[in-house]
Amino acid sequence: MIKKNIINFVVTIIIALILSQFLPWWSVMVAGFVSALFFSLKKAAVFFIPFFAIFCFWSIYAFIISNGNDFTLSKKISTLFTLGGNPYVLILVTGIIGGLAAGVSALFGKQLSGLVKR
Repeated sequence: MIKKNIINFVVTIIIALILSQFLPWWSVMVAGFVSALFFSLKKAAVFFIPFFAIFCFWSIYAFIISNGNDFTLSKKISTLFTLGGNPYVLILVTGIIGGLAAGVSALFGKQLSGLVKR
């Protein structure tokens, strides 16, 4: 069980990393969908494993990009979203949004794989 979770986590990140080079932000949804379609998980892990994978991926990626310009744009955007001008909160919100998108698409992938197997 733990092995499937780790494989799904790693596969989701790898697919998201590859697809993000060519597709816009919704590529994480494709990554969650494909990983859930081919590596079936059970119960709540179907949502939470892709959620945490993309949460980590987007948070780290946003931190690296923001760190490159000394968090200038992140501070301005977080002020715009009334997050108190804190760029780290914006990075956290970014990861949560990406994780939700991947988790919901993984649920859809799991449902589709269950439909096809019947």
